[in-house]
Amino acid sequence: MQKKLNTMKKILAFILIINSFSVKSQENMNNQLDTVSYSLGLDIALNMHKQGFKELNVEAFAQAMKDVYQNGSQKFTQQEAQKNIQTYFEALKRKQFQKNVEAGDAFLAKNKKKKGVISLPSGLQYEILKTGTGAKPKLTDKVKTHYHGTLIDGRVFDSSVERGEPISFPVNGVIKGWTEALMLMPVGSKWRLVVPSNLAYGENAPGGIIEPYSVLVFEVELLGIE
Repeated sequence: MQKKLNTMKKILAFILIINSFSVKSQENMNNQLDTVSYSLGLDIALNMHKQGFKELNVEAFAQAMKDVYQNGSQKFTQQEAQKNIQTYFEALKRKQFQKNVEAGDAFLAKNKKKKGVISLPSGLQYEILKTGTGAKPKLTDKVKTHYHGTLIDGRVFDSSVERGEPISFPVNGVIKGWTEALMLMPVGSKWRLVVPSNLAYGENAPGGIIEPYSVLVFEVELLGIE
């Protein structure tokens, strides 16, 4: 997202250049400034296209430039414009990964009906595999855990269990779904978590096989509070 916003800022800088010469000079490429200006515009346009900006209302775009550089009445503040851009790309990305949204929603709906599954108001679902009797971690605590993480199709993306080595981390230093669950788990517990995408990585992807809008499944064992 930030990369796309930076691209927009480059476009605004480019407009300053193109306003310094006439349409005729752009067509004829009479000097080096004409050539580099056109080349810069071409480079930006191609990069925008590669990043997913497949359509552009050229007239509206040009009108915004005129409003800024010819002291016209601007329809949005800069903050509103940035929010509009962000909303557009979020919707675009959601559409691109709609299959993950639909598969995740279906999985959550089915899992919610399973015996023993508890669904929290946040959307987090958990099932108690082993009941612990120790203290419950606080937000500021550091905990030691064993975990096994998969996608809803069963593919493993990370597992301390498979590595044979527990991991320690701050309760407030992990995804929201984990943070919420950990503060409910007594030490010694082992839970199966089903984490909606908005409590995991949402529209972002940390890399590997986790795609945007992925629902994640974890078996988490809370070994202790450090």
